[in-house]
Amino acid sequence: MPHADVTLRHSSDEALAAYADELAAEIAKTARFYDDAGDFPSEHFDLLRDRGALKLTIPKELGGRGLSLYEFLLFQERLAQGSASTALSLGWHLMAFAYLSFDLHWPRPAFEKLCRGVVRDGDLVNILVTERDAGNLLRGGQASTTARRTAQGYVINGRKAFCSAAPALKQMIIYAWVEEEGRMAEFLVPRSDRVRVIRNWNSLGMRSTGSDDMEFDEVLVPHEARLGDVVKGQPSSFTTGSRVFGLQIAAVYLGIATSARNFILDFANRQHSASLGGSILEAPQVQQKIGEIELLLASSKTQLYGLAAHWERHDALKHRLHNEVWATKYTVTNNAVRVVELAMSIAGGHGLSRDLPLERHFRDVLCGLHNPPQNDMVISTLAQSAVQAQRGRREAGYSPRPAASAAHSTPAPEIPRPTRVAEAAAH
Repeated sequence: MPHADVTLRHSSDEALAAYADELAAEIAKTARFYDDAGDFPSEHFDLLRDRGALKLTIPKELGGRGLSLYEFLLFQERLAQGSASTALSLGWHLMAFAYLSFDLHWPRPAFEKLCRGVVRDGDLVNILVTERDAGNLLRGGQASTTARRTAQGYVINGRKAFCSAAPALKQMIIYAWVEEEGRMAEFLVPRSDRVRVIRNWNSLGMRSTGSDDMEFDEVLVPHEARLGDVVKGQPSSFTTGSRVFGLQIAAVYLGIATSARNFILDFANRQHSASLGGSILEAPQVQQKIGEIELLLASSKTQLYGLAAHWERHDALKHRLHNEVWATKYTVTNNAVRVVELAMSIAGGHGLSRDLPLERHFRDVLCGLHNPPQNDMVISTLAQSAVQAQRGRREAGYSPRPAASAAHSTPAPEIPRPTRVAEAAAH
């Protein structure tokens, strides 16, 4: 009997999972084609648009489904089992609305207008915060993309990198440096003939995310397109709430690992071994690796969904779980890489064949190590937090009692000898 999925808490989760599974089954039919070609899967997004997936994290009162964090992760994990590239591209769009719905830093009318564009017209949106020279601007860099104020509005110039779903984006949230003020701000920029896609995405993995560069050449936007300022050291629209909605990245890679597990179990069951007199699924060394896979998947699910439930349950902690969010992304993503490696080792040489999905899973899952936050950033941040906490304890006067040296240690108390009556009773 198959294991029950304990991440499905009730009938609503089960219905959402069934919906995601149906979409995953459809996009899986052509996932390999788009991966081979390295093309953006427009037909996948036509399907997602028609089936309402672009509205999932928009508030219900604005025409969306209003998914919670937990539900968002559940959907992403399931969809990624059909096509990780498509799930990750959609995830950035859904993540933007999840953040804005949770803690809106913009003028409310601007947010409602953006939501209407998705609900009514099926607009695809992304947050463009990475540049070739400055890197990911959420890490504190200064944008080289500029916004010059004029009487008619702001004139945007610059170039953004790794713009997932670039060929299909209708609205772009960008970070730009306001020259006259010496500060960075968020702008909403619609697609126009002054916005050019530079087709330079040719990656080892996640090949059909359409993560091309985008160039903004004298793009004029109205004054109200400036949505808010980005102040270093303060939460912004997409760093609020402990950056928890970024866990959709981890959910995608968990989905890849789950898909690899499902494939290898079926593959091993069909591979006959003459020496075993049956399938290689019966081999002890194969079962050892399957056990490791199950352990990694179980621990990842427990950590990912446990943190999501904890975040949702405790309002007082929502802005205090940065380290836990980053540690979870690290653990789930690295576990996913190991799961696919184990599946590849079971498949042997077959795992390298491009005729099988495992080879694509292997290339795709490695990209998780390069999605933010990256491993080195997580480790460095956790270390700095521990060091700062220790310094804080010291400054507050807290000092744990040091272990006594051997020369000055307090002698152990002498154990009293039993009385003669007790000795006699013992014998």
